[in-house]
Amino acid sequence: MPGSERNPLVLGRVIGDVIDPFTRVFPFRVIYNGRKVNNGCDLRPSAVSREPRIEVGESDMRTLFSLIMVDPDSPSPSNPTSREYLHWLVVNIPGTTNASFGQQIVAYESPQPTVGIHRMVMILFRQPSRLTVYAPGWRQQFNTRDFAEYNELGLPVDAVYFNCQRESGTGGRRFF
Repeated sequence: MPGSERNPLVLGRVIGDVIDPFTRVFPFRVIYNGRKVNNGCDLRPSAVSREPRIEVGESDMRTLFSLIMVDPDSPSPSNPTSREYLHWLVVNIPGTTNASFGQQIVAYESPQPTVGIHRMVMILFRQPSRLTVYAPGWRQQFNTRDFAEYNELGLPVDAVYFNCQRESGTGGRRFF
């Protein structure tokens, strides 16, 4: 993938651990309490306790999107046996709007990591049509790739991630 050495999704291992390489087609914005989330930024659980505002732009209201938020590092980055932990699932989001206009399948659950630094990944997919999706009976071991394949979503159209650790933690994720 050209430019992958500078792509924060590659450097943060989001591409590989959660999703396959894709081309950013429909950018979206994730905003917590007025702060735009940039790839790799650090946010504490207290800053992400409520669901963010998700703005889907550069399309029209006839285009529908699905949003998935997962933690690929649950319960700990060194032993992610719950990979991927599903924090939020919204489908049928009309373009040029925000996630509140979509159908929430799995309610937002605030990240509360207890050990290590966790990547919280939000992935946006363009839907081929309106989806009828049933909530999985679990949050642990969700698989973004399987969900996308089952619902014929194809590759993501955008993704963003932030790092989160317990309030008393220090430092950030480092990649050398």
